[in-house]
Amino acid sequence: MELDAKLDLNVVAVDSGETVHLLLELEAPVLEGERRRDPANLQVVLDRSGSMGGGSLISALQAIHSLIGRLQPDDQLGLVAFDDSVVIPIAAGPIGDGKAARGALRQIHPGGMTNLSSGLMRGIQEAGRVSGDGGSTLVLLSDGHANEGVTDHDALEGVARGAGEHRISISTVGIGYGYDEDLLDVISRGGGGNSHFAENGDEAGAHLAGEVDGLLEQVIQAASLIVRPTGDVSGVKLFNDLPVAEIKGGFMVELGELVSGEKRKLLLEIDVPDIAALGLAQVCELELRWVETETMESKTITLPINVNVLPGDEAAGRTANPEVVTELTFQVAQRNKREASEALARGDHNEARRLWQESRQQLGHLDRSQMNDQQILEVDEELGMVDQIELRSDSDINSARKMSQADFHRKNRKRGREERGE
Repeated sequence: MELDAKLDLNVVAVDSGETVHLLLELEAPVLEGERRRDPANLQVVLDRSGSMGGGSLISALQAIHSLIGRLQPDDQLGLVAFDDSVVIPIAAGPIGDGKAARGALRQIHPGGMTNLSSGLMRGIQEAGRVSGDGGSTLVLLSDGHANEGVTDHDALEGVARGAGEHRISISTVGIGYGYDEDLLDVISRGGGGNSHFAENGDEAGAHLAGEVDGLLEQVIQAASLIVRPTGDVSGVKLFNDLPVAEIKGGFMVELGELVSGEKRKLLLEIDVPDIAALGLAQVCELELRWVETETMESKTITLPINVNVLPGDEAAGRTANPEVVTELTFQVAQRNKREASEALARGDHNEARRLWQESRQQLGHLDRSQMNDQQILEVDEELGMVDQIELRSDSDINSARKMSQADFHRKNRKRGREERGE
């Protein structure tokens, strides 16, 4: 695993506290040739409530049927289906030739209400029952709201976070326009997985296939980043919406799994205090930990982050790193997108429009001559997405919020990770 760090300002003026931003870029190794991997462990939790009867359930079952053929005989697959009760059509275990699993899919039909919490918790139990050292991946597909069982968002995020502590990653796929995007978002956040929006069953199947691709190509597991401020640094803030745990002397960010060749970006904001001594000064220390999937060996990289303290007149001529400035502007746009979605939920359309316009202005003021082709493409795509969300909000606020939250997740929480299965 490679770790690269860049500050927007690596020079600060003596006796002059200020805020700097740190861009971290992680890159997982690329699989080369054939490799023998440990059996994968995939658990699908499928909403079979009555609202799934319009074709979404059929599409989801077809997607599961298709992925069975891509698994090796010793890969483990489980399927939990729920409406107001829970059934286990496929008990978690080796898939074998897939014949029995395919037969079980034919017995699943739409049911009643949506007891999402029972389905989720039963799926976690099944995943944990057969999970080995390599952990497991759970994918929850639903088109509705949790209207029975545990419905509190914080409680369900806690359930997902507890699963993550046992190396069960949880991703969610929301289907159509009726599901609770806030609920599925906190579940995926707590479980350290991905959050997808699918307008129909076919898109849901593509997202499920993408999760399977990622599972089969995992090269890094249990990745985490420890951030320890040093000296009198008053605070370090993470822009990315990832699970964070306070630890002695700093905080720990859960990064989860990375697939072959995956690149991930993190952005930190560091409040540098007044520093009286000239020369290099350490402002924080980073410690990246992970487990290599193939060897199951634990690895660690430690990286000190320093600024150069200069006299005020010398520091005045500094220039901010344009790559970090671009990423900062991009992430502020993601924050605005999230806040605009919350404003729509409150019925404050004017505030949402103000935030979208602010993003357009800030992205538009970036110096394109200092940007590479990929950055220009990303900025243009973001500008187009902001326009698309605003246009959608004029006719369907519910749909606009789902589109906004899914895009926020992709560009903030798992920044740099490519979508798979599309």
